[in-house]
Order: sequence, then structure tokens, then C-alpha cells
Amino acid sequence: MVYDYDLLVIGAGSGGVRAARIAAGYGKKVAICESDKVGGTCVIRGCVPKKLFVYASQYNKLFKTAKTFGWDVQSQFNWTTLLQNKNDEIDRLNGIYLKLLSNAGVELIKGHGSFVNEHTVDVGGEHYTAENILIATGGVPTIPNIPGRQYVITSNEALDLPELPETITINGGGYIAVEFAGIFNSLGVKVNLVYRGQQILRGFDDQVAQFAQESFVEAGINVMTNTEITAVEKDVDGYVCQSNNGDIRSDAVFFATGRKANTASLNLEQVGIKIKPNGQVIVNKGQQTNLPHILAVGDVCNSDNLTPVAIREGHYLVNRLFNKGNQYPEYDFIPTTVFSQPEIGTCGLTEAEAKAQYTNIECFTSTFRAMKYAMSEVTEKTLMKIVVNTDTDQVLGIHVCGADGGEMIQGFGVALKQGLTKTQLNSTIGIHPTSAEEFVTL
Repeated sequence: MVYDYDLLVIGAGSGGVRAARIAAGYGKKVAICESDKVGGTCVIRGCVPKKLFVYASQYNKLFKTAKTFGWDVQSQFNWTTLLQNKNDEIDRLNGIYLKLLSNAGVELIKGHGSFVNEHTVDVGGEHYTAENILIATGGVPTIPNIPGRQYVITSNEALDLPELPETITINGGGYIAVEFAGIFNSLGVKVNLVYRGQQILRGFDDQVAQFAQESFVEAGINVMTNTEITAVEKDVDGYVCQSNNGDIRSDAVFFATGRKANTASLNLEQVGIKIKPNGQVIVNKGQQTNLPHILAVGDVCNSDNLTPVAIREGHYLVNRLFNKGNQYPEYDFIPTTVFSQPEIGTCGLTEAEAKAQYTNIECFTSTFRAMKYAMSEVTEKTLMKIVVNTDTDQVLGIHVCGADGGEMIQGFGVALKQGLTKTQLNSTIGIHPTSAEEFVTL
């Protein structure tokens, strides 16, 4: 059978765009369909705009520090200006992505794609056939089915609020919740961070999570653990969240209670593609579904919902498919950062994970006040932690909660991936004066 395309990608996020570009570079006929701007969650409504908001919010702390260094800074924040400049930057990045696809020879089909049969996708009533079809539709925020859920915003809407609220209740304890809590708090909004569990940042190292939570409280965030919101009501003064610990009143209610695979409208049942109960597409090591010519990459199918992971999966997949490649993504020692305030950078195993897998574990920690804040009224501290298998001397995990944690962890992530030992770490001469040098002296 002659198909319209060698590869048709559904979803123009980071993973889908990379796969499409590389495939077209191998001389294949490629199309990608997208109903929104090109760039996906990360570029359009996730990592990039969120990081811009983080930068904006950090100036409050910088201005406080500036006085110590002799700068008399008079400042006034304008939310509308930030929104406009953020939108301009997203438009610029969207244009870059469009140009990348065009230059690579990838055809962009505007509209929502869904399956008609095993080799056919419907986009806006038009049918397109392909020998191989790649699902790269990412994920979407979820809101629990509680009374008043229509009053709740998610991370999507939080990036485009028409005005900055005076108070906000954020429900959730994961990275999205704590990142936005830090953003709004630093911009002068009174923040209630509500989490149903005992400790926020579940899945991170317990000591790091506890340190972060204490830092958030010290920064002025009202952290309410063991609290579950059961309903949201609207009144003349704003919104009231009903919970097991009483009513919580605020001008806005933001739920960061998880994300799910964006597969509901793909018509997967039409072709019998198997999915998990959470909607994620089931794939094998080669990113293949139960129909080998239908593949998936990124948040729609993996457990490491990170942009660089989706990009790597898409790139290696196309190499194997069209260029005799034999590489597969490796999911160990993936460095990641929570752009909270203070920032969290982590790579490798937590202390609990290490103790569950190995017999003899030793942890090395240090807590200090970063030099940039030492003379100022800013009291934020930094925590650094190394997890070591004492039987082999291998460093199993490195964690930091403090200023520039993400920038630090990238370099150490390279070392951990190569099997770094504690002896090698301590034999490395540090850069003085930096916070990062503390890692090589622990």
C-alpha cells in the first residue's frame, strides 16, 4: 500500500517535533499535526513560561539583597507587563519551532488528530495515511471530581491570570504546586499551600523535602499538610475551600493535583491500542504499542515526565526506525530540578531508595547560608546531601536545596552517570567561593 507519509506524528511538543525533524532529515516524508501552537506543554504552557515567572519573582529577593551591596533600588512590580513579555517570548519560540519544522521539510497539519484505523488519522475531517504513526500528545492537568471544581484553575490558567490575586490557595504537594507557591509568594500574594499528606514533595529525599517545607514556611507560605479540600464554593468575596481542617478563603483556587496522559480524544479504542488505567499508552522498550507501527514517546507513555526524556526518546526512536540505530534511552541518574524557592536539584537515589536496594549506606550533609545572602536580611539556607554505597564507594545520589540548585546538579549528574565514587568526588578541587564546592568537601 502507498501511504501519504512515512511518519505521521500526532502532537507537536518537544518529543514529537524532534522525531519529525530527524525523520525528515533522513529523507522520509513526514507530517505532524497540532491543534495549538507548536512547542507543546513545556514551551507553551509549562517549563518555559513558568521559569520566566520564577525569574520575575526572584527579583524581590535580589532587591532585598541589593541594599547590602550598596544599591538603593526603588521597584514596583507590574503583572500585566510580565504577562505581555511572557506571551511575546512564547510567540517567538513558537516561530522558531515552526521554522525548524519547515526547514527540515516537515509538513504541519493544523488541527486535532484522532485515529480512523491502524494507518489513518483524521484531522479536521481530512484523512491522512502513514506507514508509521507516532503518538506524542503529552499530558494535561487533572482536577478531582469535587463540588465546585468549575471554580478551580490549573497551571494552564495560572500562567495567564488577568490580574494578580491578593490571596491564592494552591492544592497539591508536587513540583508544580511548590513552584507556583514560590512564584506567587515572592510576588506578594498570600499563599495557602494545601496538601493531603503529611509531607510535601512525595518521592523526593525525605530530608530534602522537610528542609524545603521549612524554608517555604519561613518565606511566608502557609503550608497546610494533612488537609484535604473536599469542595469549593464561590461567594461575593472570592472562594471558600471546604476541608477536613476547616474553611480556607482566598481570591483564587489553584489545583496542582497531578497530570494524566492526553489520550482521551485520540480514538485509540478504534484501533485497539492498549492503555493503562491512567490513560497512558503502553509501549515496549522500543516505544512500540501493541501495534508495532504505532509508537509513542514522552509524557503520554513514560514515567519520567521530563522534556529532555521525551526528546531523547523521539530522537533514538527515529534513528532505530529509519537509520539502523541501536540506541535506547537510559532512565537511571536523570538529573532534575524543582524551580521552587529555594530551588531543588536532585540526581540519583534518595536515602530511602538507597537503603531499600543496598546494605550499607552512608549520607553526608551540610547546611549553610549562601554567601550571596550572608550580609543581607535574606535568611534562606542551603542543604546539600550525598548518598553513598559504602561497600563500593559509589555515589548513588546527590541532592541540593538552595540557590542555583538546578545549575549545580547538571554537572554532578554527568559524574553520577559515569559511576562517580566518593573518593573521586573528594579528590576534586572545589571552586572557591561557591556553594557547589561544598559537594567536594563533604
